[in-house]
Amino acid sequence: MFENVPKVTKNLIVINLIVFFAYLINKEFMISSFALFYPASRYFRWWQIVTHMFMHGGFWHIFFNMYTLFIFGSVIERMIGEKKFLILYFVCGLGAVALHTGVQWLQAQSLMQQIADGSASAATAYQELKMTPTVGASGAIYGLLITYAMLFPQARLTLIFPPVTLSAKWWVIIFAAIELTTGVTGTVGGVAHFAHLGGMLFGFLLIKYWRKKGTLFPTYY
Repeated sequence: MFENVPKVTKNLIVINLIVFFAYLINKEFMISSFALFYPASRYFRWWQIVTHMFMHGGFWHIFFNMYTLFIFGSVIERMIGEKKFLILYFVCGLGAVALHTGVQWLQAQSLMQQIADGSASAATAYQELKMTPTVGASGAIYGLLITYAMLFPQARLTLIFPPVTLSAKWWVIIFAAIELTTGVTGTVGGVAHFAHLGGMLFGFLLIKYWRKKGTLFPTYY
């Protein structure tokens, strides 16, 4: 079955799996070197902007991301071609970084103001912000989800749990609303909600741009 997976999707899955095995061998080195840290952190390195997209924190994290990449990435790559699919994947991933880091910067500005006012808890929170790594392909994956919904808005999709069936368009709207709500309220910790939203936003904008130019689908002669 894997031999029928389109080339870019297959290679992305393979790279993610290789990096995950390396993570299992030496977690401390892989996290400190290749996870994404806030730019003010002593652990931040410029290449983490890309490498964190291939890092995952556990089996279920990588399983669900790679399963989604396999299911939706295969369809999208066949529709728009290898080159555009690769561009889409990284634009969504980098867009996720941009929004996630931007929100962190706003949080950092608020915390530094509180620190200046003498807040010890703000100082602790700021250190935590700088020392917390971000990993995962989820930003790019969420970009693929909205792309699929834009290409096939009426496609019927059923979740594994709960087994609810809705059109792709409505699932994406629901996912976006959940991510925005949990991101703003902070009710679900340990998840980079704004990275997910960033991936969706940049995926949406890129597909709209290609459609406007009339270059979304490859032309064969």
